[in-house]
Amino acid sequence: MHVVSLLRNFVVLGLVTAIAAAAPAPDVHAISQAVDERYNHLRSLQAEFTEIYRGAGMERTESGTLWLKKPGKMRWEYRSPREKLFLSDGKDAWFYVPGERQARRTAVKKLEDLRSPLAFLLGKTKLEKELQGLSFAPDVAPLAAGDAVLRGVPKSLAERVSQVLLEITPEHWISRILIEEVDGSVTEYRFTNQRENVAVEDQRFQFAVPDGVEVIDGELAP
Repeated sequence: MHVVSLLRNFVVLGLVTAIAAAAPAPDVHAISQAVDERYNHLRSLQAEFTEIYRGAGMERTESGTLWLKKPGKMRWEYRSPREKLFLSDGKDAWFYVPGERQARRTAVKKLEDLRSPLAFLLGKTKLEKELQGLSFAPDVAPLAAGDAVLRGVPKSLAERVSQVLLEITPEHWISRILIEEVDGSVTEYRFTNQRENVAVEDQRFQFAVPDGVEVIDGELAP
């Protein structure tokens, strides 16, 4: 009886191994298409974010709430460790720290901020077109089991960014973005509590200049 049980176990193990070998491996093209579908059907998105910067011998961690809305609108509301605001109405982008006497403004078409590509996640996502050489990154451990990590080089920021890593959940949400710049610095964004199609007015993406605050046109602060 013991021999029969042993043989049965070998047969079962062989079947499991054969099934696993026959199962299709995760496909970069299929995953990227699923992410495109996920975001392109959204009208708006709200998420909590953590931004981690490492570079020039320092590390900085900030957090807050992000809102995105078609077409090309975004609002980054930082709460910790201090309040600051980065937003775009699709035409102009603004950066302001409450209490300061200056607010910075630049045209979106001239914007080279690392946050700017996120504004176009809704409605225009084409990961395989935006990221050259999109492939799996098996050397990068995901934050959560079951997530896939992809890497590529963004066409629009190729002179500044050496690679971008995207962590994709099984539900095809982007839960983490790591942006590695050519100077060796790394900016990481982590997203949680993502809520789709939230009600958010266009006015939330428009900046009202406070009394006594001077508007400076040019490059925005990080």
